Amino acid sequence: MDAQGQEKFREFVANRSPALLRTAILLSGGDEHAAEDLLQNALIKVASRWNRVEEPEAYARQVLYRQQISRWRLRWRKRELTVADLPESAARERPDNDADLRLTVRRALSRLTPRQRTVLVLRYFEDLPETEVARLLGCSVGTVRSTTHRSLARLRSLAPELSALGLSDVPGPSGAVTPAEVGP
Repeated sequence: MDAQGQEKFREFVANRSPALLRTAILLSGGDEHAAEDLLQNALIKVASRWNRVEEPEAYARQVLYRQQISRWRLRWRKRELTVADLPESAARERPDNDADLRLTVRRALSRLTPRQRTVLVLRYFEDLPETEVARLLGCSVGTVRSTTHRSLARLRSLAPELSALGLSDVPGPSGAVTPAEVGP
């Protein structure tokens, strides 16, 4: 990469890393360290193809998704579910502010399977159509639909306090949760 390309890449990283990191955090279930690793690996791949990539952010997001898919496909070795809080302390009456809402959504997303979490992040936080999600995940549109349906049902059961707020379609483009609100 020439000097001009390096400068443009540095600008890209400075400008787009926060948004890409938020997506990586959602994809990794709230594990910020895993998200940072995911983003760093994606940026390495973007840098190696910088001169050939027309849409660097789209390419970076695709690398993030595919790396996360590879991680959860290989996760068969590790069956343990790790959570930050014990289940007893995770139950709340009602989140009083946006920070509590973000934490509640993040906690609930982290308890979904990696596949469920990935489908919800792609569909609702990245606002991709079902056909694009199916293409990225290498499955059929019907699989995306059924996984989305089951994932939302599980998310609602994991975080019933969200429906008490009137956010019955959480997460979703019409709901009160956006990628910026769920981010770090």
